[in-house]
Amino acid sequence: MKWPKLRIRRVDVERILIACSAALVLLLSVQNRSVEQEPYEEPLEDIPTVSLPQVDMQSTVVYYEDGDGYLVPVQRDVARQDGIAKATLEMMVQSPRNDMDAARLGLSPVVPEGTTFELDISDGHARVDLGREALSAASKQQEENMRTAIVWALTEFDTVKDVDFLVDGKVRETLTHGTNISGSYTRVGLNQEEPVQETFAQADEVQMYFPAQDGRLLVPVSRTVYGSDDIATAVFEFLRGPKEDSGLQTPIDENVRLLGIEVQNGVVTIDFSKEFTQIAEHSDGGVQAMRGLMMTCTRYPGVKKVKILVEGKPYQIPVEDVPTFANVAQEVENSYPEVMLIE
Repeated sequence: MKWPKLRIRRVDVERILIACSAALVLLLSVQNRSVEQEPYEEPLEDIPTVSLPQVDMQSTVVYYEDGDGYLVPVQRDVARQDGIAKATLEMMVQSPRNDMDAARLGLSPVVPEGTTFELDISDGHARVDLGREALSAASKQQEENMRTAIVWALTEFDTVKDVDFLVDGKVRETLTHGTNISGSYTRVGLNQEEPVQETFAQADEVQMYFPAQDGRLLVPVSRTVYGSDDIATAVFEFLRGPKEDSGLQTPIDENVRLLGIEVQNGVVTIDFSKEFTQIAEHSDGGVQAMRGLMMTCTRYPGVKKVKILVEGKPYQIPVEDVPTFANVAQEVENSYPEVMLIE
């Protein structure tokens, strides 16, 4: 049997080849899209993990200035390091980084931009050599706040009892606007109120903490009293509140009476009249009022805890113990994360 001969024209071969080529291109295109839609993922268990080194932290107290010119202590956590005292001073110098850190708290650094420090500490005495930029303070108030902030920041450390100043390696009597920096400086009242009458020999100072007008921070205020600087006097003055023109909040209703106060084994027990319960009506539930009271008490040596009574009965305060007399930066930022004040 003979098979018939097939005649295939050249044009037919070309058409077949073109059709096969088109089919091949289409097939490859579909495969590429599939690869793009389903990228290769390495199993999680095969990906090596990188652990960051643990950073050892320590606390230090930095002094900033608020919009009313008050100095405000703030406890900050920093990496543990040698020369922490000098590092603390450097955090109070105006710079983009320091300005931003302070602005998160509604505050600002007190030392002019570019100021450097040479610090020598021995036998409880600190000598601070300020760079010439310290002479560029904008006003006498800034100079006084800078001097006080440096003294308080350094005397937070047990190794420092008093502070001397130099500027650019030389002894100076005053700064540019007349602020005295001669002699040795120890802690004096922070944010001193003007006495309402002439000061007598038996006068003393007590320090209290009042909420700032926006309620974000507690501001220390020193007040001259005609008696002793003790806890009972400080609590009594705390109940009186700040001066009317201070720009600070009165934390507790003026009708609250102090019924009694006792200190035993590091615990301060304070008995208030029934009007004390009105602190719960504050916008923050009385939290800042109680923190201010506790910080006012715990600044006295040996005091570790504050207990509140109302008409002799225990009262549940809205905060836990505050074992420091400085605002804690992390707590302020966490409580008011949406607020950032930048001038």
